[in-house]
Amino acid sequence: MKHPRRLVAGLTTLAIAGAVAVVGVRLQQGAAAPGGQAVAVKAKPGADTAARKQQINKLLSARAAAVRKGDVKAFLASVDSKDSKLVARQRMLFANLRQFGFLKLEYSLANEHEVPRLVAKYGPTAFSSRVLMRYQLAGLDAKPVQTDVAYTFVRRATGWMLVEDGAIDEVLSPDGHRQPWDFGPIKVIRRGKVAVVVAQREAALGQKIAIASQKAATGVRRHWSRPWDGSVMVVAMPDAQVLSLLWTSGTGRGWTIAAKAVPVYEGDPTGMRKAAPAGTRIVVNPSVRKELDEDLLVHEMTHAATQRLGRQGPMWMVEGLAEYIRCAVIEDDPAWTVDPYRKQVRKTLPSMKALPGRAEFGAAGSRSYGQSWWVVEYLVDKLGEKKVAALYADLASHENGADAILKKHSGMTPAQLLAAVKKFRG
Repeated sequence: MKHPRRLVAGLTTLAIAGAVAVVGVRLQQGAAAPGGQAVAVKAKPGADTAARKQQINKLLSARAAAVRKGDVKAFLASVDSKDSKLVARQRMLFANLRQFGFLKLEYSLANEHEVPRLVAKYGPTAFSSRVLMRYQLAGLDAKPVQTDVAYTFVRRATGWMLVEDGAIDEVLSPDGHRQPWDFGPIKVIRRGKVAVVVAQREAALGQKIAIASQKAATGVRRHWSRPWDGSVMVVAMPDAQVLSLLWTSGTGRGWTIAAKAVPVYEGDPTGMRKAAPAGTRIVVNPSVRKELDEDLLVHEMTHAATQRLGRQGPMWMVEGLAEYIRCAVIEDDPAWTVDPYRKQVRKTLPSMKALPGRAEFGAAGSRSYGQSWWVVEYLVDKLGEKKVAALYADLASHENGADAILKKHSGMTPAQLLAAVKKFRG
């Protein structure tokens, strides 16, 4: 007996990539706060400036050490005790950070910023700066990665004190500076190589997602022949801003997307992303977090498994492989099928004019995801999964020469591949 949900999943699968009516959210993370007016400045030369930098970096190092050791008193020692809301936020931050398991954690001053309103509020010693947070999560990140925060300090009789932890967020990287630990009390659930982050009050949901995530990772590894240990973080939180945690992109009204696999990198988050990512976070649309299942996770985990090879692959290959593995995992169980999806995609083939690229995805996302799956399905039928994985790796690591790479691995030009795909019945 066919599983009824999987029959439906075959028809509606393209929600995973943003083609159907999932709630669209596009928040401009990093937009200037009212009255922000932070202006980057070059540090003034002199002993006082050097001493201040040394003292604050020492303070930041003590805070990082406090997280690693589990010493909340030391973490809060440099927080302005007169501001009860700030203390509460920092206490929550500490509790959240303690759940992740840091192999490395460091904070250091980056760009200094002049903020007249903060000087007016706190006096002439007020010092505002972008601060780099360099960290490596145990079992998740191959290398240390970086994000940034914005802090304001004031010189008091006892030393420098943290007085603001979000007043100049506009100076930060446009994406990447809001992390899972920044969104209210959380619960981190580990299951094998997978870590799931949910709101503290939704721990039961987190356990459910963790089980589905582990199964999804196992499914991906069955059909992806290249090494991948299945390590990934799944962020499934109720806050609407979660979709701008690590990614702010899209056009018009924004993306309608169920989830997105977002790579994280070793260098400064404002820099160019040429090196391979050190890890991946799968960010789930809050509106679908309670219905999140293995199907959706397989698609996104395929991206997690392949992103370290490079990000130059054409869209038909990148999204088509993710859909191929998703469908293959469904049909690993003979009781489940994607036949409705097959029938739907076959109907679009006569009008298919190109291997789907950005233009095709932009014009008709649902159709393009299905057709991309069909292209990869054909290639696997012709070459086998291992050779398709080799083709993917070659395409992903080269910015140019995609046509020649396709010819080398498949013996076909893009036009020949398109013609063969349109005739392929699956």
